[in-house]
Amino acid sequence: MTMPVRRSPGGVIRERPLGWARNPLMEFDQLLNEMSGLLESTVGGTAPARAWTPMADVTESDDAFHVEIELPGVKSEDVDVEASSQELVVSGEIKEKERKGVLRRSTRRSGAFEYRWRLPVEADTEKITAQMTDGVLTITVPKAEVARPRHIEISETSESTESST
Repeated sequence: MTMPVRRSPGGVIRERPLGWARNPLMEFDQLLNEMSGLLESTVGGTAPARAWTPMADVTESDDAFHVEIELPGVKSEDVDVEASSQELVVSGEIKEKERKGVLRRSTRRSGAFEYRWRLPVEADTEKITAQMTDGVLTITVPKAEVARPRHIEISETSESTESST
């Protein structure tokens, strides 16, 4: 059985251990960073900073859609939430903190972020609410009244089997 291999930047081939694809999004992000670096080195200068997308969950209940976006350490006044008839856009910026000493490792995101979600047709954009709690931005997008399911009672009627001739 052959094992998948990966070439490192120096051309050295190394085998990937079993179960290497634990987080494919990290590999995709690394690939984008490498491609961006290649573009910068080819064209010269610096490429414009691109916004990153924070982690989010979108759930649906009978009366609304709920969007929860992870923004640890971000204040509500540093976040902008906009809604049009077709799209919900959450944007802002996490400023890098001034540090004392030598930074040995950093895995936290900083810079501009942007989250976009295409709104369903049944969304009521006039009644959207947003709340920040413990670094999680919760946006509630209510469904329009016509889109909400409603229970319809069934009434029984008795048919008369007598007929006159």
